[in-house]
Amino acid sequence: MRWADGWGSRLTLDGRGRDLVTTGRDGVAIARSSMRVTVATDRRVEAITIATAPDRPGIGDLVGERAGSGFRRALSAKVGGVTGADPVDLMLDDIPGATLISGFAFAQWYPIESLLAPGAAGTARQRDMTGICTGFMPGSSGLAPDGTSRWTHRTRQVEPLEANDDPLAWHDIEQISELSMRRARRIDVWRDGRDVWVDSMFQDSSTRPVGGRIAVHEYGLTARIDAESMTLVEVTPEPHVLPYAECPLAVFGVDGLIGSPIANLRTTVLERLQGVAGCTHLNDALRALADVGHLVSQIR
Repeated sequence: MRWADGWGSRLTLDGRGRDLVTTGRDGVAIARSSMRVTVATDRRVEAITIATAPDRPGIGDLVGERAGSGFRRALSAKVGGVTGADPVDLMLDDIPGATLISGFAFAQWYPIESLLAPGAAGTARQRDMTGICTGFMPGSSGLAPDGTSRWTHRTRQVEPLEANDDPLAWHDIEQISELSMRRARRIDVWRDGRDVWVDSMFQDSSTRPVGGRIAVHEYGLTARIDAESMTLVEVTPEPHVLPYAECPLAVFGVDGLIGSPIANLRTTVLERLQGVAGCTHLNDALRALADVGHLVSQIR
């Protein structure tokens, strides 16, 4: 997530993804995708291009849609929703979340007072957040008296994603030092008898003027799925970095998803974990489990 002219200006989203089948130390990429989306200052999609599928039906019809509430309905109606058969599907589904959290990056580079000063670009976006999620439950430490969100986030410096002992864990990640925001996802799937196991994580992080990255959201998530019925048997979210003290309480609602067909999770999560019963970002991680059916089908 990068901007043409700073705070309050046009936003560009560059996304890349792959599906990788691994066997021991080797891996074979069976799918790769990339996209670029330009979002206007009023949060409407100005342009969208999928490099790996430029003629995909319905993509051009998303231009003019607001990249926020209602975008996923438009995605379903005009493009047929997301199936997980192409890595770009998850990137398209992530457009509302990416545009929502993108502004966090500016608070790492500039004094927050200057960003929120009357008349400053971008200040019109502030709105009453009361009740939209667990972290913004009434009385939350994350809410200002007028219901807008406080910028006193609980954050943490994080190591580079690729700083681990698994050389296949991530595709090549662009090294960016200028002001920018990034949402990174990983979903690992394997079979063990009649069980399908999932180990996944996601992280929203910003670059810093002094170097390195600082995260505002990071969840780990493990799940077990019955391989015959493809229903959710157990799921355990692990909050690592979240902006407000109330945010981790969202994990207590996930047991309500047990027994759900994973293919339906994109809608089931939104139906059962609405408002203060869920976390916007944890919900996205849970909804992404709907892709597991496609991923496990690729395991030979």
